[in-house]
Amino acid sequence: MPPDADPDARQVLLVVVTGSGRSGTSTVAGTLKMLGSYVPQPEIPPNEANPRGYFEPKWTVAFHKKVLAEAGVRTLDGRPVARELMGSVTGREDLLEELRDWFATQLQAHQVVVKDPRIVWLRDMWSTVAADLGAGTRWLTMLRHPAEVVGSRDRHYLAGADDGHRLTRETANLAGWVNVGLTNERASRGDRRVFVHYTDMISDWRSAMGVVADRLGLTYDVDLADQGHHPVDDFIDVSLRRVQVTLDDLDVPVNLREIAETVWSGLAALARDPDDAAAMHSLDSAREDYDQLFRHSAALVQDATDFAILDTRRRVRRNVTRSLTQELQARQGAQDGTPPAMGSGPAGTGALLRRAAAKARRVLSERRG
Repeated sequence: MPPDADPDARQVLLVVVTGSGRSGTSTVAGTLKMLGSYVPQPEIPPNEANPRGYFEPKWTVAFHKKVLAEAGVRTLDGRPVARELMGSVTGREDLLEELRDWFATQLQAHQVVVKDPRIVWLRDMWSTVAADLGAGTRWLTMLRHPAEVVGSRDRHYLAGADDGHRLTRETANLAGWVNVGLTNERASRGDRRVFVHYTDMISDWRSAMGVVADRLGLTYDVDLADQGHHPVDDFIDVSLRRVQVTLDDLDVPVNLREIAETVWSGLAALARDPDDAAAMHSLDSAREDYDQLFRHSAALVQDATDFAILDTRRRVRRNVTRSLTQELQARQGAQDGTPPAMGSGPAGTGALLRRAAAKARRVLSERRG
């Protein structure tokens, strides 16, 4: 038994809550807080999209956004290469030191809960920092059917979007769900982990949290066998599951839908047994299928992608040229007190456009870098 496996030990436990946005991560993080765990303060405040609260530390959200931006990775990134891109950033000592310095100030309770859908991409950083500070790490992943995740994101983030944009985002979000789910599961093998169905959580939170406690070695400040009223009873409401759809309700590619269903089945099996070898084998096969689908899809739209890049370059050049022209004309006018004529003086149109084109090339080079 590893030294941090004893639930009676007073070693600080970092409970990392993962899962795609809209999958119940806020529900389980809030429940853990109400059962005695500590969520670093201050938290992201509630809003219309999540009126009961996110239970996400403000500092970690800002830090995660910064790290993902430096790696060029999105929260729900569908690219198989995204984990490799993160690897070029998450090992940087300056970022590790920044996270280590902050987390060292948060060891204020036996169980510290950190939740943010972006955290799946920073697993290695959190594991390293927790170990450096002598804390054990636990991984709790919330599961919600991908159709409901995509449907919920449509409802909250695509209100008013046109059909074309909605079609694009539904496919991209489903691909992101698959890629993130596979990445998260593969990276957590060998760790102390648990997978929890969102529907189990909202239908019988006591039973669901009992499984969490058993598998992660957590303790609560309440006896779950006590059926007396608890604040969590008011916090969790079955009506929270407002979006109930299937993949048949979404306009997404059939082969992507089939892979998503395979991933869902594999993760559901891990909710019953986090060490199910057959389920992990199925997920590894799904990874191969998804990566191949992604490569073929990228090849299919190569002409459209190339044209979009070319069109963007043209628009950037035009905008930069226009901006520099206006700026230099204004400077000329300020110097001689008269409106400048295009092409007059040493700062004529020809020279101006050459300098504008040179600046446009620099801007494009920086964007590509």
